[in-house]
Amino acid sequence: MAHVITRPCCNDASCVTVCPVNCIHPTPGTPDFARAEMLHIDPVACIDCGACVDECPVDAIVPDDLLPPDSVFPEMNADYFEGREVVRSWTPPRPARASGPGALRVAVIGAGPAAFYTSGELLRHSGVTVDMFDRLPTPYGLVRAGVAPDHAATKGVERTFSATASREAFRYFLNVEVGVDVTLDELRARYHAVIVATGAAADRSLNISGEDLPGSLAATSFVAWYNGHPDHADDAIDLSGESVVIVGNGNVALDAARILVTDPDELARTDIADHALRALRESQVRQVTILGRRGPAHAAYTNSEFQAFASLSGVDVVVDPADLVLDPQTHRDEQARTLDPTTATKLSLARRYAARPPTGAARTVAFRYLSSPAAILGDHNGVSGVRVSRMAYSTDGTGRVVPTGPETTEPASMVIRSIGYRADPFPGLPFDTGASVIPNEGGRVTEDGSPIVGVYVAGWIKRGARGGIGTNRQCGLQTAGAVIADWTHDRLPPPAIDDDDIGALIGERHGHRVDAAGWAAIDDHERAAGRADGRRRHKLVSIDEMVQVAATAI
Repeated sequence: MAHVITRPCCNDASCVTVCPVNCIHPTPGTPDFARAEMLHIDPVACIDCGACVDECPVDAIVPDDLLPPDSVFPEMNADYFEGREVVRSWTPPRPARASGPGALRVAVIGAGPAAFYTSGELLRHSGVTVDMFDRLPTPYGLVRAGVAPDHAATKGVERTFSATASREAFRYFLNVEVGVDVTLDELRARYHAVIVATGAAADRSLNISGEDLPGSLAATSFVAWYNGHPDHADDAIDLSGESVVIVGNGNVALDAARILVTDPDELARTDIADHALRALRESQVRQVTILGRRGPAHAAYTNSEFQAFASLSGVDVVVDPADLVLDPQTHRDEQARTLDPTTATKLSLARRYAARPPTGAARTVAFRYLSSPAAILGDHNGVSGVRVSRMAYSTDGTGRVVPTGPETTEPASMVIRSIGYRADPFPGLPFDTGASVIPNEGGRVTEDGSPIVGVYVAGWIKRGARGGIGTNRQCGLQTAGAVIADWTHDRLPPPAIDDDDIGALIGERHGHRVDAAGWAAIDDHERAAGRADGRRRHKLVSIDEMVQVAATAI
């Protein structure tokens, strides 16, 4: 029996590395890897050795005898390889182990996936030490505060990060804000290399009227609220209305919709924040409408997330057949049977939803394609609706969409804007406001085209807010490779000051560092509280409370 990759796939390609017959594709370095929604196992080439199962950090690889609705995954895996020539001679793009001139001290700013993947690769080399700084008392970034609580398998990647943190050459400096408790210049003076991996946690603007009305909020805030991020735990989220409109067609939009319509008793088994669970138990939301500016073939969500709506209990998924319009090129590709498998599956799923008769379920999620918000309506009391422009593909062959026909109004008591993340500038470093990244070449930070010696970036602040958790692995390998190459070739001058006084500096500024023992105390506290209710954990959402718990560590 062959194995198949399913929904939790994080795309970090660790499974590719261990496959003895190279049957998992696309592989890093190929043109379609960066665009891949998930990886696929060739059912013909798979020898069922199980190596990939053991390696997968998110338990996404299972035997292929799946029942509906998960039976779509063997189809998706097989479809990927149909008529496709694949290269069978791939080797992992890792730099050879190297030892530079003496010990290499590295500071990593940020504690999310990019920070950990980069750190893990650096620590493969002898003589390297890594100190990780983050302003929160808890690590893991968007894995903790961004992954939907009902995606527990995806959070399994924390095991990989925990293994990195357990290395003797690794130290946590959590609850330490760079720029407040310690400066970038102070870190540069004490470390050979400083890597900025702070991510992209800000939201993008729609630039339409009414965007700032009460009840109009960014998906970044909504996701952080239900995940218990300390910055948003006290946000006032009003779920007293019946209708919510979500603007955007990516995975975050689908996460927000799914959380709004999922039975709270099901969410009660997850690590959703307690305040969010209480609010969702009292929620009056019955209708969620997701607006996508383009047609279903160009939706930004992944097929696995779209397919997940088929298994939601007590929810009708509505797709208007009239919205299933293809742009001319996609239509030609489909007619010629040359449509790529990912798009073909996306269309197939949309058509299946469109063909399903309504069941009269208590809650409804409606996908409205070729629909763009023209304005958010309401007053100082809150949102009342969204004025929507109907879009159509232009006839000039470019695939653009343009407004057509009269505008309509979609009722809404809340609007969630989910059109992407962006990074904020990092103090003391150059910033490209258009691309929302720190300028860099292969991870080396540049200013006016020249590298800033000893300063690097990884993750979304390096390449823009695109790609999932596992995409950061290849990004981290590249940045770590740049650091190791510069170290090996003696391009990193020795630090001017020893790093032993970092703790003292933080203390002088009344900071309260949380180290590995402190984080372990927080983790144990949350898990113990969750076990009493059969949950993964009860998250602490107050920084002060986290610090108090961390202080109990021996």
